[in-house]
Amino acid sequence: MTERIYRDPVHNIIRLQTDTDEGELMMRLIDTGEFQRLRRIKQLGLGLYTYQGAEHSRFTHSLGAFHLMTRVLDRLGERYGIDPADRIAARAAALLHDVGHGSFSHVMEKVLNFHHERWTVEAILSDDSEIGALLRSHSPDLPQQVASIIEGTFQPSALAQLVSSQLDVDRMDYLLRDSLMTGAKYGIYDLEWIINALAIDEAGDRIYVEARGVYAVEEYLQARYYMFRQVYFHRSLRSAEAVLRSIIRRALQLFDEGQEVWHASDTAFEKILRREPLTVTEHMQIDDSDFVFHVKQWQKSSDQILSDLSRRFVGRTLFKAIDLDMAQDEKGDFLAEARDVVGRAGFDPDYYFIEDRASDVPYYKHYTAEKSEPKTHIYVESGYATPRIREISEVSNVARGLQYPYELHRVCFPAEVKTEVYGLYHRGSLKKETAASSD
Repeated sequence: MTERIYRDPVHNIIRLQTDTDEGELMMRLIDTGEFQRLRRIKQLGLGLYTYQGAEHSRFTHSLGAFHLMTRVLDRLGERYGIDPADRIAARAAALLHDVGHGSFSHVMEKVLNFHHERWTVEAILSDDSEIGALLRSHSPDLPQQVASIIEGTFQPSALAQLVSSQLDVDRMDYLLRDSLMTGAKYGIYDLEWIINALAIDEAGDRIYVEARGVYAVEEYLQARYYMFRQVYFHRSLRSAEAVLRSIIRRALQLFDEGQEVWHASDTAFEKILRREPLTVTEHMQIDDSDFVFHVKQWQKSSDQILSDLSRRFVGRTLFKAIDLDMAQDEKGDFLAEARDVVGRAGFDPDYYFIEDRASDVPYYKHYTAEKSEPKTHIYVESGYATPRIREISEVSNVARGLQYPYELHRVCFPAEVKTEVYGLYHRGSLKKETAASSD
């Protein structure tokens, strides 16, 4: 066989040519244990608790990003001289960019204090990983090249921007994929026209979009905005994450105190409970199923908090959530009173009263031009007679409007106290209305 075919719900057919050294390398990278592990990492974390179709994995997304990178490089290669070694590194980086993700994608990162990109780079550079060995067997320099693309330090930087920037193959794929699998239509945009309009500013070493593609980029930015508002910030999804994080924090606390916490012994998961650093090999042994398996066992824990939270998670008895749509100086009093309500009802507020902020969501800003690095900007061609390459917010009202981040601040708490908490909230709203009318 000279090719491998993947049927994909977003891109239909992903064709991987395997009759070259480059193609064989990509095929073997896909077949490594580290990459196959991504089949067991949900792309949207706990999104399936809200959108039942969101069962897709980091594996499918990574293949999609790889497919888009191949298409973009083929398109750009018609006009620009792209070094064959750089092309291989860029395709490998797009394929492997998420290989270091932890369980449920981003959910565990804050609790366990790690960032998936660091694990990705370590896996690529490691002497102990299948990925590292394969990359080195192709070229001794290839692991460092791939790692530098993911870290954004690769030269030429235009290729690195295709993997990590405001307009990259990662975002291009996950917006369409998450939109399709959740059934939310907000993530649809004109992918084909963006690929058709992509170009390289060789003097500035950056990717830009030709003038004919500006409206498609505006649509892409709006798709990102609405997907965050309607999917990634969804109350039920974020509530499910809050419950799972509380479970893990409680298990860690109990283990720290020397109390009994059931766990599979002599495993990487035990090292997590002991707060011991993991090796790359051990990190790659952990996936969603390890956490689900332990949470199911913890339903029988002698610790009331751990068992209750675990039962809630397994049975999808999620916390309620309320957005703090009030003046900043009113939030402190409300939070203190609501936290007291939760405590008086017999729930430990440390685990049952959770503040949720937009800043807790990775990559939550819809578009920003605050920094000077090319990867933080989207550049477009402006004008046809005497075209200039400019940052998109200089020419687009849509992009300017999206530079202001959505201010998400809400609290999650058990449904058993929703009447009391809602009452506090509405009393605050009523006071505000009364004061306004008296003025």
